[in-house]
Amino acid sequence: MEETVAIRTRKLSKVFGTRKAVDKVSIEVPQGAFLSIFGPNGAGKTTLLRMLSTLTRPTDGSASLMGIDLREDPEAARGRIGLISHNAMLYPDLTAEQNLLLYAKLYGLADPQARVMELLEAVELKHRRLDVVRTFSRGMTQRLSIARALIHDPDVVFLDEPYSGLDPHAVDIFDQLIEKQREGRTFVMVSHDLRKGFDMCTHALVLARGRVVTFGAKDQLDFDEFSELYRSTVGMGVS
Repeated sequence: MEETVAIRTRKLSKVFGTRKAVDKVSIEVPQGAFLSIFGPNGAGKTTLLRMLSTLTRPTDGSASLMGIDLREDPEAARGRIGLISHNAMLYPDLTAEQNLLLYAKLYGLADPQARVMELLEAVELKHRRLDVVRTFSRGMTQRLSIARALIHDPDVVFLDEPYSGLDPHAVDIFDQLIEKQREGRTFVMVSHDLRKGFDMCTHALVLARGRVVTFGAKDQLDFDEFSELYRSTVGMGVS
């Protein structure tokens, strides 16, 4: 049975002025995979993720998500995407429940209240549902952002440095929540932490100067060889 491709890019590029932020990136990510994207600052990681999540239009090349062409029908693709980053994308003066209800209604869910309660329980914030988000810790805010990203049951979830600013306990909770949501979903994560990103992924991509250094399934990669390739190619040590 042929493997279903969740994300496909062909010579995908983004140019800002005279700088090529992403330069002819061609990859295929199977449905249900967890892709970790590595590279030094300025490698094009976040720019690539922004193009794949329809936040930035490519300069050249093509990209599709779940068979949807991102240039031709970005609106349809957005209904299949969830995004988690260091920016929680929540309204600080609304309660946890109000934030999730807002997103649930924007996505046109049939029973928004039931979905909101289900996710608040999943991220262990049901007891704080009536508290405004500005009173939450960084870890609690990030847990709520997971609920916000999953409210419409997306096929593909993008994570842009989601561990930024989290303490070890919050990291453990975040890991458990992501693990519970992995089945049937495709994840794409930008990470500076080579060890953690490698442990979580099924596929790994290294970028440098906007170009693909290496891309492949983790079962074809040994971490020591992978980390040595990373160091020698992009000139950085293991995080």
